[in-house]
Amino acid sequence: MGRKTAASTAKGKEKRLQRKEEQQRIRDAMIVVAEANKLENPLSDFSVFQKYNKNGIVANLIYKKSVDLNEFEKNWLFSLLKRNMQLKYEQCSWGWNEAKKLEELFDESARYLIAKNANDNSYLGFSHFRFDLDEGIEVLYCYELQLDNHVQRKGLGKFMMQILELMAFKNNMKKVLLTVLKNNNYSKFFRAVGYELDETSPIDDEEATYPYEILSKVNKRLAPTLTNSGATKSHIHSHSHSHGHSHNGHYCPGHHH
Repeated sequence: MGRKTAASTAKGKEKRLQRKEEQQRIRDAMIVVAEANKLENPLSDFSVFQKYNKNGIVANLIYKKSVDLNEFEKNWLFSLLKRNMQLKYEQCSWGWNEAKKLEELFDESARYLIAKNANDNSYLGFSHFRFDLDEGIEVLYCYELQLDNHVQRKGLGKFMMQILELMAFKNNMKKVLLTVLKNNNYSKFFRAVGYELDETSPIDDEEATYPYEILSKVNKRLAPTLTNSGATKSHIHSHSHSHGHSHNGHYCPGHHH
Protein backbone atom coordinates (compact mmCIF):
# COMPACT_ATOMS: atom_id res chain seq x y z
CA MET A 1 0.00 0.00 0.00
CA GLY A 2 1.33 3.36 -0.95
CA ARG A 3 1.47 6.32 1.37
CA LYS A 4 -1.38 8.82 1.08
CA THR A 5 -0.32 12.15 -0.30
CA ALA A 6 -1.34 15.46 1.22
CA ALA A 7 -3.47 16.11 -1.84
CA SER A 8 -5.41 12.85 -1.50
CA THR A 9 -5.90 13.43 2.23
CA ALA A 10 -7.27 16.90 1.53
CA LYS A 11 -9.55 15.51 -1.16
CA GLY A 12 -10.89 12.90 1.26
CA LYS A 13 -11.63 15.57 3.87
CA GLU A 14 -13.39 17.65 1.25
CA LYS A 15 -15.63 14.73 0.23
CA ARG A 16 -16.51 14.01 3.87
CA LEU A 17 -17.37 17.66 4.40
CA GLN A 18 -19.55 17.69 1.29
CA ARG A 19 -21.36 14.57 2.51
CA LYS A 20 -22.02 16.17 5.89
CA GLU A 21 -23.28 19.35 4.25
CA GLU A 22 -25.60 17.36 1.98
CA GLN A 23 -26.94 15.34 4.92
CA GLN A 24 -27.59 18.54 6.85
CA ARG A 25 -29.28 20.12 3.84
CA ILE A 26 -31.64 17.15 3.54
CA ARG A 27 -32.42 17.29 7.26
CA ASP A 28 -33.22 21.00 6.90
CA ALA A 29 -35.40 20.28 3.86
CA MET A 30 -37.32 17.61 5.80
CA ILE A 31 -38.06 20.17 8.51
CA VAL A 32 -39.38 22.65 5.93
CA VAL A 33 -41.68 19.99 4.44
CA ALA A 34 -42.84 18.84 7.89
CA GLU A 35 -43.75 22.41 8.83
CA ALA A 36 -45.77 22.83 5.63
CA ASN A 37 -47.62 19.58 6.31
CA LYS A 38 -48.54 20.78 9.80
CA LEU A 39 -50.52 23.71 8.39
CA GLU A 40 -54.23 23.48 9.10
CA ASN A 41 -55.07 25.41 5.93
CA PRO A 42 -52.32 26.82 3.66
CA LEU A 43 -55.03 28.50 1.57
CA SER A 44 -56.05 30.77 4.46
CA ASP A 45 -53.19 33.18 3.69
CA PHE A 46 -54.69 33.96 0.26
CA SER A 47 -58.24 35.18 0.78
CA VAL A 48 -58.35 36.90 -2.64
CA PHE A 49 -57.72 33.51 -4.29
CA GLN A 50 -60.58 31.72 -2.57
CA LYS A 51 -63.07 32.86 -5.20
CA TYR A 52 -63.00 32.67 -9.00
CA ASN A 53 -65.41 34.79 -11.05
CA LYS A 54 -64.61 34.77 -14.74
CA ASN A 55 -65.82 33.39 -18.08
CA GLY A 56 -69.22 32.49 -16.69
CA ILE A 57 -67.83 30.54 -13.72
CA VAL A 58 -68.37 31.65 -10.13
CA ALA A 59 -66.49 29.24 -7.90
CA ASN A 60 -65.30 28.99 -4.33
CA LEU A 61 -61.92 27.35 -3.68
CA ILE A 62 -61.50 25.26 -0.55
CA TYR A 63 -58.68 23.21 0.96
CA LYS A 64 -59.03 19.74 2.46
CA LYS A 65 -56.72 17.00 3.66
CA SER A 66 -57.52 13.57 2.26
CA VAL A 67 -58.38 12.33 5.74
CA ASP A 68 -61.12 15.00 5.96
CA LEU A 69 -62.86 14.11 2.68
CA ASN A 70 -66.35 12.69 3.05
CA GLU A 71 -67.54 9.66 1.08
CA PHE A 72 -69.37 11.73 -1.51
CA GLU A 73 -66.23 13.77 -2.16
CA LYS A 74 -64.08 10.65 -2.46
CA ASN A 75 -66.47 9.10 -4.96
CA TRP A 76 -66.69 12.35 -6.95
CA LEU A 77 -62.89 12.78 -7.03
CA PHE A 78 -62.26 9.30 -8.32
CA SER A 79 -65.14 9.40 -10.79
CA LEU A 80 -63.86 12.66 -12.34
CA LEU A 81 -60.29 11.38 -12.52
CA LYS A 82 -61.38 8.11 -14.10
CA ARG A 83 -63.60 9.87 -16.64
CA ASN A 84 -60.85 12.27 -17.64
CA MET A 85 -57.80 10.02 -17.55
CA GLN A 86 -58.51 6.29 -17.81
CA LEU A 87 -58.29 6.23 -21.61
CA LYS A 88 -55.02 8.21 -21.56
CA TYR A 89 -53.47 5.65 -19.23
CA GLU A 90 -54.75 2.74 -21.28
CA GLN A 91 -53.27 4.25 -24.44
CA CYS A 92 -49.75 4.33 -22.99
CA SER A 93 -47.44 1.69 -21.54
CA TRP A 94 -48.64 2.19 -17.97
CA GLY A 95 -52.18 0.99 -18.38
CA TRP A 96 -54.91 1.86 -15.89
CA ASN A 97 -54.49 0.53 -12.35
CA GLU A 98 -57.55 1.44 -10.33
CA ALA A 99 -56.35 0.06 -7.00
CA LYS A 100 -53.10 2.02 -7.11
CA LYS A 101 -54.88 5.21 -8.16
CA LEU A 102 -57.26 4.91 -5.21
CA GLU A 103 -54.33 4.28 -2.88
CA GLU A 104 -52.55 7.35 -4.21
CA LEU A 105 -55.59 9.64 -4.09
CA PHE A 106 -56.45 8.88 -0.50
CA ASP A 107 -53.02 8.48 1.05
CA GLU A 108 -52.91 10.40 4.31
CA SER A 109 -50.32 12.82 2.91
CA ALA A 110 -52.61 13.88 0.03
CA ARG A 111 -53.92 17.44 0.08
CA TYR A 112 -56.74 18.87 -2.03
CA LEU A 113 -57.65 22.18 -3.57
CA ILE A 114 -61.31 21.88 -4.57
CA ALA A 115 -63.40 24.20 -6.74
CA LYS A 116 -67.14 24.33 -6.00
CA ASN A 117 -69.91 26.20 -7.79
CA ALA A 118 -70.71 29.27 -5.66
CA ASN A 119 -74.37 29.17 -6.69
CA ASP A 120 -75.39 25.56 -6.09
CA ASN A 121 -72.34 24.19 -4.22
CA SER A 122 -71.74 21.50 -6.88
CA TYR A 123 -68.21 20.25 -7.44
CA LEU A 124 -66.30 21.58 -10.45
CA GLY A 125 -62.74 20.33 -10.16
CA PHE A 126 -59.81 19.52 -7.92
CA SER A 127 -56.06 19.42 -7.57
CA HIS A 128 -54.39 16.66 -5.59
CA PHE A 129 -51.04 17.88 -4.27
CA ARG A 130 -48.50 17.18 -1.57
CA PHE A 131 -45.72 18.97 0.25
CA ASP A 132 -42.85 16.53 -0.11
CA LEU A 133 -39.18 15.83 -0.81
CA ASP A 134 -38.20 14.99 -4.37
CA GLU A 135 -34.59 13.91 -4.83
CA GLY A 136 -33.89 15.64 -1.52
CA ILE A 137 -35.48 18.94 -2.57
CA GLU A 138 -38.52 20.42 -0.84
CA VAL A 139 -41.34 20.66 -3.39
CA LEU A 140 -45.06 20.96 -3.84
CA TYR A 141 -45.89 18.04 -6.11
CA CYS A 142 -49.06 18.44 -8.16
CA TYR A 143 -50.37 14.91 -8.70
CA GLU A 144 -53.63 15.87 -10.37
CA LEU A 145 -55.45 18.81 -11.87
CA GLN A 146 -58.90 17.65 -12.96
CA LEU A 147 -61.86 19.77 -14.07
CA ASP A 148 -65.32 18.77 -15.15
CA ASN A 149 -65.65 19.13 -18.92
CA HIS A 150 -68.11 22.05 -18.79
CA VAL A 151 -65.61 24.27 -16.93
CA GLN A 152 -62.49 23.40 -18.93
CA ARG A 153 -60.66 26.03 -20.99
CA LYS A 154 -62.16 28.89 -18.98
CA GLY A 155 -59.16 29.91 -16.90
CA LEU A 156 -60.05 27.96 -13.76
CA GLY A 157 -57.17 25.49 -14.18
CA LYS A 158 -54.67 28.33 -14.54
CA PHE A 159 -56.13 30.01 -11.46
CA MET A 160 -55.80 26.81 -9.42
CA MET A 161 -52.16 26.38 -10.50
CA GLN A 162 -51.47 29.95 -9.35
CA ILE A 163 -52.89 29.03 -5.95
CA LEU A 164 -50.63 25.95 -5.73
CA GLU A 165 -47.63 28.12 -6.57
CA LEU A 166 -48.57 30.69 -3.92
CA MET A 167 -48.93 27.99 -1.26
CA ALA A 168 -45.68 26.35 -2.34
CA PHE A 169 -43.52 29.45 -2.39
CA LYS A 170 -45.05 30.98 0.75
CA ASN A 171 -44.01 27.81 2.60
CA ASN A 172 -40.47 27.73 1.19
CA MET A 173 -40.85 24.94 -1.33
CA LYS A 174 -38.13 25.27 -3.98
CA LYS A 175 -40.24 23.97 -6.87
CA VAL A 176 -43.71 23.07 -7.99
CA LEU A 177 -43.33 19.72 -9.77
CA LEU A 178 -45.75 17.72 -11.88
CA THR A 179 -45.69 14.74 -14.19
CA VAL A 180 -47.60 14.74 -17.47
CA LEU A 181 -48.34 11.97 -19.93
CA LYS A 182 -46.88 12.69 -23.33
CA ASN A 183 -50.13 11.57 -24.98
CA ASN A 184 -52.16 14.17 -23.09
CA ASN A 185 -52.69 17.25 -25.27
CA TYR A 186 -53.74 19.27 -22.25
CA SER A 187 -50.13 19.10 -21.06
CA LYS A 188 -49.29 22.00 -23.37
CA PHE A 189 -51.20 24.15 -20.91
CA PHE A 190 -48.41 23.84 -18.34
CA ARG A 191 -45.74 25.12 -20.68
CA ALA A 192 -48.01 28.04 -21.53
CA VAL A 193 -48.14 29.02 -17.84
CA GLY A 194 -44.38 28.86 -17.32
CA TYR A 195 -43.50 25.24 -16.56
CA GLU A 196 -40.33 23.82 -18.07
CA LEU A 197 -38.80 20.38 -18.44
CA ASP A 198 -37.27 19.48 -15.09
CA GLU A 199 -33.70 18.22 -14.83
CA THR A 200 -35.03 14.94 -13.40
CA SER A 201 -37.27 14.23 -16.39
CA PRO A 202 -36.24 10.99 -18.11
CA ILE A 203 -34.79 11.09 -21.61
CA ASP A 204 -35.77 8.50 -24.22
CA ASP A 205 -32.88 6.43 -25.59
CA GLU A 206 -32.28 3.17 -27.42
CA GLU A 207 -32.88 1.13 -24.28
CA ALA A 208 -36.04 2.77 -23.01
CA THR A 209 -38.79 5.23 -23.86
CA TYR A 210 -40.96 6.91 -21.27
CA PRO A 211 -44.65 7.78 -21.57
CA TYR A 212 -44.31 10.82 -19.32
CA GLU A 213 -42.20 13.89 -18.67
CA ILE A 214 -41.61 15.93 -15.52
CA LEU A 215 -42.17 19.67 -15.56
CA SER A 216 -41.39 22.24 -12.90
CA LYS A 217 -41.57 25.87 -11.95
CA VAL A 218 -38.80 27.11 -9.67
CA ASN A 219 -39.27 29.40 -6.68
CA LYS A 220 -37.15 32.31 -7.93
CA ARG A 221 -36.62 33.58 -4.40
CA LEU A 222 -34.89 30.30 -3.49
CA ALA A 223 -33.44 29.49 -6.92
CA PRO A 224 -29.77 30.09 -5.90
CA THR A 225 -30.05 27.31 -3.30
CA LEU A 226 -30.99 24.77 -5.96
CA THR A 227 -27.52 24.88 -7.49
CA ASN A 228 -26.17 23.19 -4.37
CA SER A 229 -29.09 20.85 -3.83
CA GLY A 230 -27.45 17.70 -5.13
CA ALA A 231 -30.41 16.85 -7.35
CA THR A 232 -29.59 14.09 -9.74
CA LYS A 233 -30.36 13.99 -13.41
CA SER A 234 -32.83 12.40 -15.77
CA HIS A 235 -32.55 8.67 -15.27
CA ILE A 236 -33.60 8.60 -11.63
CA HIS A 237 -37.28 8.99 -12.43
CA SER A 238 -37.31 5.89 -14.56
CA HIS A 239 -37.34 4.01 -11.28
CA SER A 240 -39.03 5.81 -8.42
CA HIS A 241 -39.41 9.12 -6.64
CA SER A 242 -37.82 9.70 -3.28
CA HIS A 243 -41.25 10.94 -2.21
CA GLY A 244 -42.56 7.45 -2.46
CA HIS A 245 -44.26 6.65 -5.73
CA SER A 246 -43.08 4.77 -8.73
CA HIS A 247 -43.76 5.84 -12.29
CA ASN A 248 -43.29 2.30 -13.50
CA GLY A 249 -45.91 1.24 -10.96
CA HIS A 250 -48.51 3.46 -12.64
CA TYR A 251 -48.58 6.04 -9.89
CA CYS A 252 -48.62 9.48 -11.38
CA PRO A 253 -50.53 12.64 -12.04
CA GLY A 254 -53.01 13.21 -14.75
CA HIS A 255 -54.17 16.61 -15.87
CA HIS A 256 -57.38 17.65 -17.58
CA HIS A 257 -58.41 21.27 -17.55
